Amino acid sequence: MIYISRQEHFNAAHKLNNPKWSEERNREVFGPCANTNWHGHNYDLIVTVKGDPDPETGFVVDLKALSDLLRIHITDQVDHKNLNLDVPFMAGQMASTENLAIAFWQIIERELPAITLARLHCVKLYETPRNFVEYYGA
Repeated sequence: MIYISRQEHFNAAHKLNNPKWSEERNREVFGPCANTNWHGHNYDLIVTVKGDPDPETGFVVDLKALSDLLRIHITDQVDHKNLNLDVPFMAGQMASTENLAIAFWQIIERELPAITLARLHCVKLYETPRNFVEYYGA
């Protein structure tokens, strides 16, 4: 079993806010991430797939095809966007890094069979160099 990863980058704004709570409670729980005027991050996305190398190519996945898939279905949808307002697949959800990673997993898992027999192993999403989540599916 080989694990192979592709890293992509995007910039996006969001706000953590529970509409059921008061502004004070949101600030208490989410701190500056509840800023009324939003805030932004320079995200790094690392997607890992796993499988056996194709005997004809030696590839588990064509990394150019994986990069194209990620660009079309993920980064083009979120780059320089407001995650709360501009991204349909995040509508009605808290725009946390955790929920974003789950949404990315769902999209990639749906699209991956078009380019490879490999299986999705992990979505790792860095919100900052020190804060990141890893999701391995449900």
